[in-house]
Formats: sequence, C-alpha cells, structure tokens
Amino acid sequence: MPNMHLKDIPSFIRTTDPDDFMFNYIMEVSQECLNSSSIIFNTFDDLDKEVLQVLASKFPNIYAIGPLASLSNNLLEIQYDLLNSSLWKEDTSCIEWLNTMEPKSVVYVNYGSITVMSNHHLKEFAWGLANSKYPFLWVVRPDLVIVGVPSKKCYPTRRLAFSSHIADETLFWKLYPKGNGMEINPDIKRENVEALVKEMMEGDNGQGIRQKALEWKKKAEAAISLGGSIVTNFDRMINEALSHG
Repeated sequence: MPNMHLKDIPSFIRTTDPDDFMFNYIMEVSQECLNSSSIIFNTFDDLDKEVLQVLASKFPNIYAIGPLASLSNNLLEIQYDLLNSSLWKEDTSCIEWLNTMEPKSVVYVNYGSITVMSNHHLKEFAWGLANSKYPFLWVVRPDLVIVGVPSKKCYPTRRLAFSSHIADETLFWKLYPKGNGMEINPDIKRENVEALVKEMMEGDNGQGIRQKALEWKKKAEAAISLGGSIVTNFDRMINEALSHG
C-alpha cells in the first residue's frame, strides 16, 4: 500500500524478524483463506481499492460488502443487534447528551479493540483532552489499561480518532488511511494531546482532514445505496452461492 510504514502495522505483527511466530501464523491463516470458495471483506471498493485489486488478481471470488451493519440497515429487515460486531456491551446513554451539543463541536476518541496502554498514558490522554476545553466522547474499554507494565512496553496507537458531532450521522467512519489522520508520539504527553485536539478542531490541517472525511462519508453512502458497489457485490455473492446449491 502507498504511504504505508512499518509503524503503521498492527503491533502484534510489527516485526522485521521473518521467524516471528505471530507473523508466520497470520501468513499461514491468510494462505488458508485462499482454499475457501469465497472471501468476504468488511470494507467497500473505493476505500481499499488497491488492496482489493491485488487480492482479486490472485483470488477472484472476493466480496467487499462492509460494513455489514450498514448493509443490513439499508437492505435487510434484520435488527441491528443481531449483526452487531462489537465485542463489548454498548452503552447508548451518551447519545442523549450528544444530541444536546452543537454540530462539529465534539471530539470523539476511540482506541479500537486491541490497543492497550499504561495507567500513566491514560491519565495523560485525559488531561490533554480536558485541557483542550472541547467537549469529548471518549470510549474506554475495561481492558484498555495494563497494570504493572512499563509505559514503553505498551504504547497506545499512534492514531488519534477525531470526528465532528455524529448524533445524526447515518454512517460514521474512522478513516486513518487516505490522509485522514494525525500522528502522535507514542510516549503520550498531555500537551501533545491538547495541541493535536486544537489543531484538528481549529487548524487548517484539521479542516482539510475533516473535508476529506466528509468526502469519504459520501463515497460510503453511495456504495451502500442501490446500485452502489456494496449492494452489487452482495448480490453477486448471493447469486454465486445459489449457483453452487
């Protein structure tokens, strides 16, 4: 992928050792996927075009039909809870508060499902967010903090996710590729967090990233609509499955 660096690789396979166990395990599992009749990807064509094109050249029966929750909301009469991919019980009580805020006024922070950090870094994030003086919606998993591990052994993600007010959004995309992200030193300092928040919310760079995110949101909505790539790929997948009985 263009503009991809070693530091952007997930930490559990970020290695230069060709004998690394986890790296080789992922490689083995990936190869095994090629023995299946089809592969489904939780993305859409425009977002991961380069990767999907390379994969399609090696394995034609791939279907980019994600995110599945949005697909079900648009096309299928299935309750969202049945297709919820979250590993944690969701707390929706924040939505009422979020609906009281002005559009594009709230900072959204989410570390994903596998990132861990020290208690010290968690506090630095908290103070940085508070010192920015912007309201924020912060997702903190129960297992986010690793107790008893030195800070340098559990650096948090280098990407900090920000968004505008999202209460009325149909689709919310956390886009780090395509220029939609800002880096932060892995040794988190509150002043760095504060500066990045202010740059994202007030600065020219932040405005540019917001505009790109909006453009990707529109592409995602087009992909999930009738005639879009997600719907087309979904129909193609169903027809392929039916043709094989």
